[in-house]
Amino acid sequence: MNGSTARKTVLEELGHKINVASSGADALEQFSQHKYDLVVTDYRMPRMDGLELIVRLRKLAPDIPIVLISGFVDALGLNEATSGADSVIQKSANEVNHLVRAVNRLLRRKPSKKPASGAPPELKAKRKAV
Repeated sequence: MNGSTARKTVLEELGHKINVASSGADALEQFSQHKYDLVVTDYRMPRMDGLELIVRLRKLAPDIPIVLISGFVDALGLNEATSGADSVIQKSANEVNHLVRAVNRLLRRKPSKKPASGAPPELKAKRKAV
């Protein structure tokens, strides 16, 4: 099971509805057609990196919670301030646990205006309707 599949499976088991995008452009198209409560994206994607995706998402929905996942967090100096994401997670053996905690925290918080700065989704999480 690859990282994307593991993330999707765990979030679905927790009751989230997940849509997967194959690229940043695909994610933007899906985002413009549906309402999402949260976006999870990778840094590396075809034709558009996660940082560019985050910038574009922030223009469409400044308050949308965004989680950026990357294997290059340290090498690229990625953090919440430099990426524009609300949470930045390093790919690792504990990545899924960190993702679950970040998703739970971000979906519980009240929206706050975040300045549009840098970054990304490969995965989008939407809370399940009750």
